[in-house]
Amino acid sequence: MTDATDLMRMLLVDPDQPFPPVEFADPSGLVALGGDLSPERLLGAYSAGIFPWYNPGETIHWYCPDPRSILVPTGLRVSKSCRRSVAKADYGVTMDRAFAEVMANCAGPRAQEAGTWIGSDMLEAYLRLHDLGHAHSVEVWRDGELVGGLYGVACGRSFAGESMFSRARDTSKVALYWLCAQLAAWDFALIDCQVASGHLTSLGAIDLPRADYLDLHTRAAARPGRPGPWQFDIAVPGSPDHLPA
Repeated sequence: MTDATDLMRMLLVDPDQPFPPVEFADPSGLVALGGDLSPERLLGAYSAGIFPWYNPGETIHWYCPDPRSILVPTGLRVSKSCRRSVAKADYGVTMDRAFAEVMANCAGPRAQEAGTWIGSDMLEAYLRLHDLGHAHSVEVWRDGELVGGLYGVACGRSFAGESMFSRARDTSKVALYWLCAQLAAWDFALIDCQVASGHLTSLGAIDLPRADYLDLHTRAAARPGRPGPWQFDIAVPGSPDHLPA
């Protein structure tokens, strides 16, 4: 349990106050409370392996859990059904074509889930990061309609995956498949999946001790990245029949 002393240490009162060392995190990985979602604060957090995660209306919670779930781009585990969906190519796939739409879909209601952690302040904050060239999306289209996608934040050659959605079978997996293929071609070291789940594990995500994750992430984040709008430079499905007009 976090006591009053630890809580005071975690509070970010001054906008310029740095994050506490992640070693001060509580057992859930909570590092700090408060602060804001300015681009400077968010980029500083992601560079340090810290991310915001809280419900709309709550004080901002900042986490760096131990262990940490990551996916190596070349380590994606593709099921037979997903492989068929990828090979079928009855879709078009793009990058940074509809970031706001992807986030809105990720924030929408989902089966067997109550509410969303992506509130209006999150939407505005990550749209600013996108406009600055740090947050990116992958979109899957079918007959001009957005049917799947994902978004996240890049730091150097490390990519923090935030959320994904599907409006048709396997379309979020198709988005992840092509993201992994492109990040592998760009020599990205990892996709940060943050917290483990059965779904992520089935896709090939692994858990690392926090110290090992931070070592890998810090080295990858220090390498030159690809700021600005992203687009695929590998061959991807892109039939005009499936892309939006």
